[in-house]
Amino acid sequence: MPSYRVTASVGLLRPGTAAPDVLPEAVAAARALTTVEAFDVGVVRGRARVTVRFEAVDDTVARRIGWAVIERLDELAETTDGHLTRRYGNRWYPAGTRRRD
Repeated sequence: MPSYRVTASVGLLRPGTAAPDVLPEAVAAARALTTVEAFDVGVVRGRARVTVRFEAVDDTVARRIGWAVIERLDELAETTDGHLTRRYGNRWYPAGTRRRD
């Protein structure tokens, strides 16, 4: 089954949101729909970036899962730069594009 990842930069937290809850909530949104392979929060250009990697049967299903994660993140914090990528071999490409052989 193909592997996908959704990433988003996280800014200011919404009132009532604790920083340690953001990543687990994003993962829970994906887990409600599919198998989560990995997840991480890192700092890129001085901003927190959440990454959730998951399985999906195709790009259409992956988009629905990715949107669920982004929507949950938006409920918890200001987000930017959300995008979905699909893994081909050891590289990641925007979902919906074909890899070059």
